Amino acid sequence: MRVIRHLERVRTPVADAVLTLGNFDGVHLGHAAILARARAEANVRGGELVVLTFHPHPAAVLAPGRAPQRLQSLHERLQCFADVGADVVVVQRFTPAFAAIEADTFVRDYLCRHLQLRHVVVGHRVSFGRGRSGSAATLAALGGPCGFSVESLGPVRVGSEEVSSTAVRTVLAAGDMAGTARLLGRPYGLRGRVVVGDRRGHTLGFPTANLHVPGSVMLPPDGVYACWTETPAGRFGVALNIGVRPTFAGRRRTIEAHLLDFDGDLYGRWLRLEVVARLRGEQRFADATALAGAIAADVRHARDVLARPVRG
Repeated sequence: MRVIRHLERVRTPVADAVLTLGNFDGVHLGHAAILARARAEANVRGGELVVLTFHPHPAAVLAPGRAPQRLQSLHERLQCFADVGADVVVVQRFTPAFAAIEADTFVRDYLCRHLQLRHVVVGHRVSFGRGRSGSAATLAALGGPCGFSVESLGPVRVGSEEVSSTAVRTVLAAGDMAGTARLLGRPYGLRGRVVVGDRRGHTLGFPTANLHVPGSVMLPPDGVYACWTETPAGRFGVALNIGVRPTFAGRRRTIEAHLLDFDGDLYGRWLRLEVVARLRGEQRFADATALAGAIAADVRHARDVLARPVRG
């Protein structure tokens, strides 16, 4: 997969491009349907699947005080695009100047100048251009003169709920990891670098990998979770704690992963967690001994949850 930073840097237009564009925050089931349809169309046409995504999130530029937390880092988003078979991903830097470009100018002078467009697949709520004035109808009106066709896909629903990034954030904020996974089509992921902590978990008998996760990425509510992770030594279950460690009067939020049955050094490595279930909320215990007992119970609970068969 080729990653291009900023569309205007494309010197030779990408030939026979089947394009989809959007923020794709979380790459949930709705996004997956769009990407799968675009991939299938590219296969039929013998062309390349081009995904154009914006970074940072437009709301972070236009209304930073109201910008939502991201459901995943850019790295995770790119990995999702690779997983669905994207040939080219354009990471378009979103700036105030870019936001001011008229919708038709964006299509003619950006898309059609740098991509040999044959077909465009978008979601029914797609918007682009100055004041978010561009839509699927805008693309369809310009497609004929510019030589490309347009396909707009309707909403994807899980039960009665329409899948959207906002809906994912709502269930994630409630700590409903099963509901989050249903909307995403996979467990919620957290990816961070293992950094040196205060080794308090080691003294309690439960050593942890302390993760530094980018602050713009949304975390589940404080508490204890059962997770899976992949390491060079294999796949391991995890008892994860997110919170401020109130037993020790902590103030800084930490993400501490105790890998079950793991013995090794992970410092400096990137670790990705699949968050399966919330086991309990964060609690304050009377002392370190009581906390150690609670952690032991959490580990047993995590083992039990992770041993259960995955339900389709």
